Amino acid sequence: MFMGEFHHSVDEKGRIIVPAKFRESLGSSFVITRGMDKCIFAYPRSEWTQLEQRLKALPFTKADARAFTRFFFSGACEADQDKQGRILLPPNLREYAQLKKEAIVIGVSTRVEIWSKDLWEEYYAKSEESFSEIAEGIIDFDL
Repeated sequence: MFMGEFHHSVDEKGRIIVPAKFRESLGSSFVITRGMDKCIFAYPRSEWTQLEQRLKALPFTKADARAFTRFFFSGACEADQDKQGRILLPPNLREYAQLKKEAIVIGVSTRVEIWSKDLWEEYYAKSEESFSEIAEGIIDFDL
C-alpha cells in the first residue's frame, strides 16, 4: 500500500526520484499515465493489469468509455527506475501535469500520484475545506 507525501525536484532532463518507501512496491519497471486532476498516476504492474482488465470490460459502444480509455491508455508508458531510483517523465506527461521544477509525490493506496507543487497546493486547499462533506457523502463507516 502506498501512503505519504514527499517533496522532490524534477531535474533538467525531466527525471524525478521515486521516494524510497515506494521503490520496492512499484518495482523496477511500472506504468505511468495521465491521471485525474492534472497529475500523473503510477501503477505497479500487477495493479495496472487489474485496471486494464476492468477498462477492457467497459462497453466500447459507449462514447464515454471510448473517450476515457483513449485518454488513459494513450498517455501510458513504462517507467524504469535507474540505480538512483529516478524515472524519466516523458515531455507529454510533464506538460499535462504542468511539472516544471518542484513536484509532490503522494501515495494513494494502490497507486502513486505525481503532482506539480503548485497544482497540489491548490487542490489540497480546495479539498481541505470540504473534506468532511466529501467523507460524509462517500464513506459509510466511522473513521
